[in-house]
Amino acid sequence: MAKTVLVINSGSSSIKYQLVDLETGEGLASGLVEKIGEPIEGHYKHEYNGEKHELTEKIENHEQGLKRVLGFFNEFGPKLDEAGIVAVGHRVVQGGHVFPEPALVTDKTIQEVKDLAVLAPLHNGPEAKGAEVMRALLPDVPQIFVFDSSFFFQLPDASSTYALNKEVADQYHIRRYGAHGTSHEFVSSVVPEIIGKPAEGLKQIVLHIGNGASASAELSGKPIETSMGLTPLEGLVMGSRTGDIDPAVVFHLMRNADMTVDDVDDLFNKRSGMMGMTGFGDMREVHRLIAEGDENAKLALDVYIHRIVSYIGAYAAQLGGLDAITFTAGVGENDEIVRRKVCEKLAPFGVKLDDEKNDTRSKEPRIISAPESSVIVAIVPTNEELAIARKSAAIAAAGEDSYGNKVAR
Repeated sequence: MAKTVLVINSGSSSIKYQLVDLETGEGLASGLVEKIGEPIEGHYKHEYNGEKHELTEKIENHEQGLKRVLGFFNEFGPKLDEAGIVAVGHRVVQGGHVFPEPALVTDKTIQEVKDLAVLAPLHNGPEAKGAEVMRALLPDVPQIFVFDSSFFFQLPDASSTYALNKEVADQYHIRRYGAHGTSHEFVSSVVPEIIGKPAEGLKQIVLHIGNGASASAELSGKPIETSMGLTPLEGLVMGSRTGDIDPAVVFHLMRNADMTVDDVDDLFNKRSGMMGMTGFGDMREVHRLIAEGDENAKLALDVYIHRIVSYIGAYAAQLGGLDAITFTAGVGENDEIVRRKVCEKLAPFGVKLDDEKNDTRSKEPRIISAPESSVIVAIVPTNEELAIARKSAAIAAAGEDSYGNKVAR
């Protein structure tokens, strides 16, 4: 019998899920629950065996949504009790200083994930709630938290430490935690095979560019730098987030624009980035505006590219050289314009794309640089679900996590 893991990603008003086959790495079934807790009707989508099943109804809460999801598995397949399910893996954005490794879902760990919502207010609360509900619905299946920040818990102190008053930093656990770690870890582990070089000594940069965006630098598979910080706000320009910005802008707006802390938080996280500069967070719309002659959109893309290239330059210096740059996530995998513009900026350092390969769409990992390029440029589709599934299955098989929590038998 196949062994599978159900991977759950609970958002504030949505749930994404995928049933992953551990042997093949394929998603056997997947789905989406949208508009949870909103005054309008919500939407479900369940895909299995090439068929798509959809339903519209008002969705009051995550419990209702997840009960319906389990009903879809029973009605449309595959039935979970016949699919060899060994665990449910829950993606969590922020593990903070508490979780350097994945953890079993227990009363204690649920509360700790909720407490860490101060570092990821849009994510940790709903993720804890999703695990709480699934634990009640599938009490005999081990439930595991897998944290986006865990991979970057390995960062060197010089990278993870802010130049903030030490007593304050220690008391409030302020450091660079990073995010998208599950994606960066998965992609960087695949790169050596794709480019035909050993992992040992490999100097690589991974660009996870989607609505959220982050960069990381890995040496021999270990992270030495990442762009996101205490929260996912720091770093690259994103769909609706500012990325790097002078912290004094906060003081300026509070003093001169009568903004509250919540106002500034909302501005920086939800109404800035490409959305704030162009009116659209979707890069396809930004390209459309540029084609129509919109100067604001052109400037926004220039800022977006400038920030990416700046991080590449800094990380190459920290690595002491560079063997590979890998693009991943929605924009990284699908936007040939962004990839081309980034590499054009790097041309003086010998980086050269193969234009035909860059312009060709494919879901397969591939090299898109020219043979004579000084740095290999690749695209590796991220697969966070598979990474979460593998980590969850490992804990279920071991019978305990690294914190001493044991799987109930």
